[in-house]
Amino acid sequence: MTDWTRINGTFHRIPLSSSNLKIAHIATTGESIRIPQLTDDHQWVRFPTWAQTEGLASFTGHALVFRGESLGALAVFRRTPADDDCFNWLRTMASAAAVAIANARAFEENESFRHQLELERDYLREEVESSGSFGEILGRSPALERVLHQVGLVAATDANVLVLGESGTGKELIARAIHQRSARSRKPLVKVNCGSIPHELFESEFFGHVRGSFTGAIRGRIGRFQLAHDGTLFLDEVGEIPLDLQAKLLRVLQEGEFERVGDEATRRVNVRVVAATNRDLRKEVEEGRFRLDLYYRLGVFPMEVPPLRERKEDILTLIMHFVRRASLRFHVAAPSIPAREIERAQHYDWPGNVRELQNVVERAVIVSRGGKLAFDFPQTSKPGGRPARPAQPSPTSSEAVIPEREWRDLERANIIAALRQANSRISGKGGAADLLGVNASTLASRLKTLGIDRADYRMTTPSRPGRSA
Repeated sequence: MTDWTRINGTFHRIPLSSSNLKIAHIATTGESIRIPQLTDDHQWVRFPTWAQTEGLASFTGHALVFRGESLGALAVFRRTPADDDCFNWLRTMASAAAVAIANARAFEENESFRHQLELERDYLREEVESSGSFGEILGRSPALERVLHQVGLVAATDANVLVLGESGTGKELIARAIHQRSARSRKPLVKVNCGSIPHELFESEFFGHVRGSFTGAIRGRIGRFQLAHDGTLFLDEVGEIPLDLQAKLLRVLQEGEFERVGDEATRRVNVRVVAATNRDLRKEVEEGRFRLDLYYRLGVFPMEVPPLRERKEDILTLIMHFVRRASLRFHVAAPSIPAREIERAQHYDWPGNVRELQNVVERAVIVSRGGKLAFDFPQTSKPGGRPARPAQPSPTSSEAVIPEREWRDLERANIIAALRQANSRISGKGGAADLLGVNASTLASRLKTLGIDRADYRMTTPSRPGRSA
């Protein structure tokens, strides 16, 4: 006798296109088949010898139909003739099974839709919260007008955009402006901070995963690409993506196809990508840290956001905007803004750009207590070699001018000296950032900008006991 427990027999899979097979005919047409005596049938019985060996006498099958749609077939072989009771009983079972399958599918779809709506809700909340970081794009300087003109040109297309610029210049605002002015504006703008994604979770974060695909995957998840379908995906800090993972991103950008982790089904998406970075990707390509083909795929339309030092005409507008926001946020009276403080702000080079301006203004609003606004500028130089001028502008114009290359060399030497004095420590009390009077994150950014690595400031003489080298 045949082992009926196995599921890998000749008919373990039945193609629905084979209309000469009983099960395929039932599933595709919705018609029932009843064979009272297998020995008398010459249409449906494919292996009469097998049926005789197994002692099979009859066959009955019904379609699993729900609301006019055939979901499959329920059929049985019997070793006794299939009478009316058997035929009707199996029809009842088929109807109940069809309802159960339809309900299971509906519950699964509802769960998927609910989960996707929850993700979209969370992303929209994040967007609402983060949209207040700069409020909106403010200013009418020529440098900013050039960028806004480019936004208007590229927004009407589906071209991928690469937004370049220093930290704090508002690259995310540019990405949002492109999305809002595009035909995709009614669909989501999904943000991904590429630098914050752990290496092992990259595929899951971008493409999603199915339940049980890896340890800890207790439920399926929709990836960022699927969530941004028909919308815009903003890849912030795209230069931080590890080289070995860039090929996976390139495939979905080229083909519009991906597979969720643990899933064999290929999914298609229609996504417009806006990427941003403060790195020199050309240099990253030359040094083998970024794929050239990915660079070209992302940079169909490159555009550069100017630093605040190149749009000082906008500083007054930004200060007034941030003063109003800070006063409402901190529930304090709006301070008056002396002309002298505006002049000081316009003479400062703002190494942290608009983000630094916002922080300086908020701190000044808190300290002013509704009186006169007074800015507190750090006496440090900015990334890229341009010095931060003293907060008090000089009344003379006959001072010597130091070329930018010399400023860059001076800044490098100053930072390296601080790192050596701090025994290579960047943060903490007595660290290099503390000695320079800047935040540790700001110093880390300057190290990258100036190309300073550990070999430049490693101590060449033995350190004193009790101090780390």
